[in-house]
Amino acid sequence: MAAGHKCLLYSYVLLSVAYLCHGKDLYFNDDNNLILPGSYNVPWMAAIQDFRTLSLITIPGTHDSMALYGGPEVERQAWSLRDQLRAGIRFLDLKVIGLGDTLYVMHGVVYQHSTLKEVLDTVRAFLSEFKSEAVLIRVQPESFEKSTVNKMVQNLIGNDQNVWVSSGMPSMGQIRGKIVFVQKSTFTLGIPFIDTDGKGSGKVSHIKDKDNRIIKQLNQAAEACGGSNAVLTTTSGSGLGTFWGMFLTPKRVAEKVNPWLNQYIRQFYPNQPRPCFAIIAMDFPGIELIQTIINLNWW
Repeated sequence: MAAGHKCLLYSYVLLSVAYLCHGKDLYFNDDNNLILPGSYNVPWMAAIQDFRTLSLITIPGTHDSMALYGGPEVERQAWSLRDQLRAGIRFLDLKVIGLGDTLYVMHGVVYQHSTLKEVLDTVRAFLSEFKSEAVLIRVQPESFEKSTVNKMVQNLIGNDQNVWVSSGMPSMGQIRGKIVFVQKSTFTLGIPFIDTDGKGSGKVSHIKDKDNRIIKQLNQAAEACGGSNAVLTTTSGSGLGTFWGMFLTPKRVAEKVNPWLNQYIRQFYPNQPRPCFAIIAMDFPGIELIQTIINLNWW
């Protein structure tokens, strides 16, 4: 078979496998139509005591939160930003590129149909409706303009008192109704954070290896909870670019990892107190998985 035909065949198989897993369940979801149960508690942070330090709260988040476009190699989420927030997500992971005086949300070279201003406007609208909540945002500058992103974000937020840009770790009472930036490396507004991802943690050849890696990450997060840093564990992964995992798109990985993650976390429910795992950022989470993570906060 000619090399060109082999390439086309590989691409066809990859796309077919990626879209076979389309569906919706309690732990994995790639259906963009969010339907919440009538009893669903959107403002779950209302039950967190005001004195509780932010770094002692276990928070569900999304990885590459706005990566809704670009095909199976790029897409990491199905729900719109508004729906993610209503489902209980309280940490957003954004990659941006500054062009002119505008910050565009990207995933690699793929524009995600949104600017950072539009993201902040959506989050502000949510927090205006649910004043008990807080939303953490990580901004990752992409490409050559990294040094200018700080200034562009600062210009964008101005003197908004409902945006937390201090490096001090706040209590829940200090950040209700606010956007909370977290900082690392080239972005220096907000709370410093550490991530538990080791080198190559996003590459997946075997799902079981990924599960074991997440266990180590969550153990590291539990040890660091309550400190002066926000702590981030990312459960996403992709086998693209590896030999054994060549058909493991981000969606396929999430389809396998998310139900396992739910089961792993639930084993800690009898613990008193339950462990803190800080921020857990996921691809394609379902509402039951989000609730499982939130429920770690109730002792």
